[in-house]
Amino acid sequence: MTQAVLTIDLGAICANWNALDAMSTGETAAVVKANAYGLGADTVSKALAKAGVRTFFVAQAEEGVVVRDALGPGPTICVFGGHMKGDAALLRDANLVPMINSIDQMLRHVEALPGHPFGIQLDSGMNRLGMEPAEWSALRDIALSQKPVLMMSHLACADEPNHGMNGFQLQTFQQMTDGLDVPKSLSATGGTLLGPDYHFDMTRPGIGLYGGLPYVDARPVVSLSIPVIQVRDVNPGESVGYGNSWVARVPSRIATISAGYADGILRAMGPKAFVWAGETRCKIVGRISMDLIGVDVGPVKDMPDTVELLGQHQSVDSLADAAGTIGYEILTSLGSRYERRYIGG
Repeated sequence: MTQAVLTIDLGAICANWNALDAMSTGETAAVVKANAYGLGADTVSKALAKAGVRTFFVAQAEEGVVVRDALGPGPTICVFGGHMKGDAALLRDANLVPMINSIDQMLRHVEALPGHPFGIQLDSGMNRLGMEPAEWSALRDIALSQKPVLMMSHLACADEPNHGMNGFQLQTFQQMTDGLDVPKSLSATGGTLLGPDYHFDMTRPGIGLYGGLPYVDARPVVSLSIPVIQVRDVNPGESVGYGNSWVARVPSRIATISAGYADGILRAMGPKAFVWAGETRCKIVGRISMDLIGVDVGPVKDMPDTVELLGQHQSVDSLADAAGTIGYEILTSLGSRYERRYIGG
């Protein structure tokens, strides 16, 4: 088989949620947007619900429908994007809770779905989604009369514990919600790690569930094993891959492995990335192409049938460093060609 295998440890995801839940002073939800960060929203959501998650967050109503179909009635599913034009039927039929981001969304929601649950998203300084203080002040009484089920905001710099923005946003969120008898939520993974002052009634971890920073104690969740198609000897002066970007200086042994940028292995990581053949670290050589990657396996004594790109030797964040990006992008870029194997569920 030339198909690479992506193994997803559901037990590790649930263990990470349990550990973050133990830190939280209120309810701990789970963020399963972007297909559970590329790992399969239906399967991951089922495992998390079994572990005790009662509230899930997605980015779009369409994502919420997938999670509802997987979980059935019962769990609360919230939509960060709010109530967009055309969403009413999806929100109603799948019983989704939009996080209202603007006056326009508020009017749309109460006109299309009177009495349907909703939350309010406030902008505490990130300038991305949610109502700014002036907008919230104008809408506050009307919104509260409709009985929102949650007030939330989002931290911009929670992965940097000493960043002044954290305290500023905390104070702003407190000022905007002071005295309101509505459950409140400010923190995702990073905010959970900042401590109880940031927890309020609910935390919403995402990346920490899937083994990524800033949760340094997270259990690894994914491993990626890529088949070796061919191994060849390359003489000094010969090149490997497109554009002659890598030229052998000494006699070399090069393996061609069955994955590429079509599988979410970012082309930019090529010059700095490695794979592991057993216990031997092997440099990627030449350009990462759509379906194939060259690897210098000269140091390998007993060549295995597969090499490891993610797993016990290399985390998503280590691989992200090679591409100049973050672990979130590595996870959410994982392609559809992999055979996905779930363990620990």
